[in-house]
Amino acid sequence: MRDITPAAGATAGGELIKDTTTAAFMKDVIEASRQVPVLVDFWADWCGPCKQLTPVIEKVVRGYGGKVRLVKMNIDQHPTIPGQLGVQKLPTVMAFREGRPIDGFMGVQPESAIKAFIDRLVGDDAAGDLAAALAAGDEAYGTGDLQGAAEIYASILEENREEPGALAGLARCYLKTGDIARAEQTIGLVPPDKRKAAPVVAVLAAIELARKAEGAGDTAELEAKVAANPTDHKARIDLAAALAARGQHAAAVDHLLESFRRDRNWDEQAARKQLVQLFEAWGPKDAATIDGRRRLSSLLFS
Repeated sequence: MRDITPAAGATAGGELIKDTTTAAFMKDVIEASRQVPVLVDFWADWCGPCKQLTPVIEKVVRGYGGKVRLVKMNIDQHPTIPGQLGVQKLPTVMAFREGRPIDGFMGVQPESAIKAFIDRLVGDDAAGDLAAALAAGDEAYGTGDLQGAAEIYASILEENREEPGALAGLARCYLKTGDIARAEQTIGLVPPDKRKAAPVVAVLAAIELARKAEGAGDTAELEAKVAANPTDHKARIDLAAALAARGQHAAAVDHLLESFRRDRNWDEQAARKQLVQLFEAWGPKDAATIDGRRRLSSLLFS
C-alpha cells in the first residue's frame, strides 16, 4: 500500500504543478492564468541550477494550496515560446496573470525569496484563503491525485491543525488507499465542537462503512446467499456494504432498496439506515445519492 504522507520534493499532479509543451502552453498558462496566477519555470536537462531551484519552487507552490500554479517547460524540447519571450538565462521563472507575463526572476532563489515573490503576486491574504485551499485539495482528490491532495490539506493544517475540512480531506486520502486506521486517527483530531461539519460527518460515515465491509465477507459468497434466499436481509445488507466499499454505488443502493421494499421494518429499518449512511458518506452531489434518495422517497410515500 502506497504511503501518501506529504513529503517534500514529491511532485503534485493535476492542475497544481505540471509540465507543458508548445501546443499546450495556451491552455496550461495563458488560459489558466485567468483563474489564478501561473508561474512558468523554464529549464533544461543540462542546467544544474535548474535542478536546485525546481524542488524548492514546487514545495513553495504546494504551500499556497491552489492560490498559484506552477508549469514547467523544457526549453530544449520546446524552444519556440522561450525564444519568443526572450528567455536567455536558466533557470528563468515568469509569472503570468490574466493571460500576460507580469513579473519574474532568474537564477536560483532561496525559499524565503520565492515566498515573498508569490506573496506579491497573489496578495497578502493568500495563506488565509481557506476556501480556495480546500477547493484545490478537493480538486486534486477528485482527479485521483491523492499525493497532491494530501500535501494541500497538510499545508492548511500547518496553519491550523484543527481545521475540520483539511482533517477530513486528509482522512479521505488515507481511506482511499485502504488505510482505515490512519483515517480514523486523522479524523479523531477534529475537536468535539466541529465534528458535525459536513465533511467530517461524511468521512466518519465512510470509515464506518469501510469497517462494515471488512467484516462482511466475500461478495461472491454474499451474492450466492442472496440469490438462494432473496429475503436474507442480513446477507443483502452486508453485500450492499461490501459493494459500496468497492465503489459500486448503484448496485449497493439497488440491494438496500430491494431489502427495504421487501420488509421495511426488518431489524428496525436497517436497510433505510444503511442507505442514509451511504448518502452521508458519498455526499449530496453523488449520482447514486441523488437517485437513491428519489427512489427511497417513492417507497416511503407510496
